[in-house]
Amino acid sequence: MTRRFSDRTGRGGARNLASLSRRHFLQGTALLAAGAAFAPPLARAAAGDPVALRVTTRQLDIAGRSATVFGLQQPDGRPGLIARVGEDFAVRLENGLTDPTLVHWHGLTPPWREDGVPGISQDPLAPGAAQDYRFPLTRSGTFWMHSHLGLQEQQLLAAPLIVQEASPQDEQEVVLLLHDFSFRAPEEILAGLQAGTRGGPGMSMSGDGAWTMDHSSMDHGSMPGMSMDGGAMGSMTMSGGMTMDINDIEHDAYLANDRTLDDPELVAVERGGRVRLRIINGAASTGFTIDLGAVEGELIAVDGHAILPVKGRRFPIAIAQRLDIRLSLPADGSAVPVLALREGALQRAGVILQPPGAAVARIAPVGDVAAPVLDLAFERTLRSAAPLTPRPADRALTLALTGSMAGYRWGLAASSGAGPLTARDGERIEVALVNQTMMAHPMHLHGHMFQVVAIDGERLAGAVRDTVLVPPGRSVGIAFDADNPGRWAFHCHHMYHMAAGMMTTLAYEGIT
Repeated sequence: MTRRFSDRTGRGGARNLASLSRRHFLQGTALLAAGAAFAPPLARAAAGDPVALRVTTRQLDIAGRSATVFGLQQPDGRPGLIARVGEDFAVRLENGLTDPTLVHWHGLTPPWREDGVPGISQDPLAPGAAQDYRFPLTRSGTFWMHSHLGLQEQQLLAAPLIVQEASPQDEQEVVLLLHDFSFRAPEEILAGLQAGTRGGPGMSMSGDGAWTMDHSSMDHGSMPGMSMDGGAMGSMTMSGGMTMDINDIEHDAYLANDRTLDDPELVAVERGGRVRLRIINGAASTGFTIDLGAVEGELIAVDGHAILPVKGRRFPIAIAQRLDIRLSLPADGSAVPVLALREGALQRAGVILQPPGAAVARIAPVGDVAAPVLDLAFERTLRSAAPLTPRPADRALTLALTGSMAGYRWGLAASSGAGPLTARDGERIEVALVNQTMMAHPMHLHGHMFQVVAIDGERLAGAVRDTVLVPPGRSVGIAFDADNPGRWAFHCHHMYHMAAGMMTTLAYEGIT
């Protein structure tokens, strides 16, 4: 059950949070999301027709203004998909737009030709056309789906994709999809970035390519060897005089399940119950810190892969990453805000977990103190519950992350030379991701899972992921098994960095 602060109607597609308990699941009750329901398990359709998933447009009320955005919905309006491990992913993708589109199943490892990347695995889906997908689901986890065509992802063409365990825990699941949103067209945003004139309202670029903005009243805090400036854009001066850019785009709103904190989602939960948060950072260009306030949570999975549990009240989440956090609600029946704090800035989004009768206080969408800047300190503490089988690497590569805000040009340079990265079926490959720029880059490899095996050259047996953040001037080593032949995208998941050149491919030998 979900509620909202206001009783106003006509939100035209505003979505409530996904929520499901195991006992309701076993009774066949559909998962709730945004006043509609997520899909029941795909097993019901696996033996016959696939589940229809339509790319469409919808209307949202964002900060008092009407916005036309995209959506991924079933015919009855239910957004996203729920499946069960061991079943088939059986979907018919229908393009209800007047423009071409294509959808990537982020975190899944489908056959190459079903990965949904134009120019690499599939052709774009023409308006009115449909495409069937069917492949086995071998791993449970929190995943998501989004357009990989042009800049459509910025216009909210994304939805949750949850693959549940064969025997789910007796706990309520709450799905939280984060977005950044602008009333400006994404093409206009990119053109402004490339011209060096429009990183956001009132923004200007200095000679070294750093955005500046006058927000002298903001309290940004500090880090050793660094000082904050640039206001909401959050540029940071590091030791040696170099300027790190935290945020290069100033969006109009930050959303949790399509809603701002001006009118947040109230998620009905049991007094003293147990909740599993499935949090997806679907933002195009924004990192967040998840803030549970006074409630301690237990992080149990990242990017759909189990880790040794880590307790805490704050958890960083880079662009495209996912967090599964288990928490026990207060015995006193008080409400629990779950906030997403915009990296290096004051804005925030979130939902409120509300037991029966709990009072709910309003939370402003802008806080008093800037949120933390994402780094590798937390990543260094994570350990996989199911690491890769130890073995020497058959191939070691270095991938330099290059570019700057000046001219807004970004790229990837491999030690193996120009062109795509190469792989042979069955190899263990290690890649050192070396960030030579002054912005962080969340790097995502399609079609594979990888383990973090080094940070700044120091070896470790870290988390298994599909997306890892590489902060400015830092390096992260990843290892993966080449066990899914094809040609796969490998790119920065900051959408505007990818569009400006930070993308390559991993091509298996013999694949044409």
